[in-house]
Amino acid sequence: MSRILITGISGQVGHELLRSLAGLGELFPTTRAELDLSGDPQGITQALERIRPDIIVNPAAYTAVDRAEQDEAAAFAVNADAPAILADWAAAHSALLVHYSTDYVFNGEGERAWTEQDPTAPQSVYGRSKLAGEEAIRESACRHLILRTSWVFGIHGANFLKTILRLGQERNTLSVVNDQIGAPASASLIADVTAQLLQRYLDGGAADFPYGTYHLAPLGETSWHGYAVYLLRRAAAQGYALSLAPDAILGIPSSAYPLPAKRPANSRLCCDKLRQAFGVALPSWQAEVDKALSQLPAANQAGGTPSASRKETGQ
Repeated sequence: MSRILITGISGQVGHELLRSLAGLGELFPTTRAELDLSGDPQGITQALERIRPDIIVNPAAYTAVDRAEQDEAAAFAVNADAPAILADWAAAHSALLVHYSTDYVFNGEGERAWTEQDPTAPQSVYGRSKLAGEEAIRESACRHLILRTSWVFGIHGANFLKTILRLGQERNTLSVVNDQIGAPASASLIADVTAQLLQRYLDGGAADFPYGTYHLAPLGETSWHGYAVYLLRRAAAQGYALSLAPDAILGIPSSAYPLPAKRPANSRLCCDKLRQAFGVALPSWQAEVDKALSQLPAANQAGGTPSASRKETGQ
């Protein structure tokens, strides 16, 4: 039975991985207290030597996009230095490393969905730190899967979906940016696709497995404003008691909501490579939002602050 180490299980994706990877092997889930990727590199190596995983799944990340602008060292420690350590250990022990990255590695311009072959040009400390982590993994030559995601949400943890639900019950007016385009990806989708890829790896063996970097996002696209409107319309249809009418949400440009870190205007991700390599069938972003709403109890609708919700990868 394969030994599977999962980092960051307190995060959105880590929480879902506990569910999706159950049955694929012997799981070794770790919190930050048990495996601190921001801490002493020797401590990371010691944990790896103690667990001796065959597969390392690393959703842990520094995702405080705005705080990273003033705390670059911390962002790079978690997003770049720690993945490098994991990758070097994986290379030395013939282990597989599954790592999650982000659309922030691109410059965020244009209107075409980003492919894996497009040049990277991150515009924030967060994006640069995530790209550095990717590069360290590739340079290690370890067996790896790097899955780039965007606009992550889920029923666990603070995120845009839960914040909008809360504000929809508390306010009668709300402004949301309408010039940033992407596709909301649920943590459960990311975890389920990860399980599908790992099952392929375990069934087929290491020799012929299509390692590499892949984009993972649901079908379709929307703006944050369109996302919020759709979410509250569906919530109202499911009986949520709202004080905010969905059509009353005002769309505003990013310039009206300045933040320390630059957000991508274009977060579209082309997932053709993933579908062709693994035969993955991806749902629409609307279906993922509907599923999350159906799973979220009315008593558990508290979310994070609006500023925190603008980057909710939960990796």
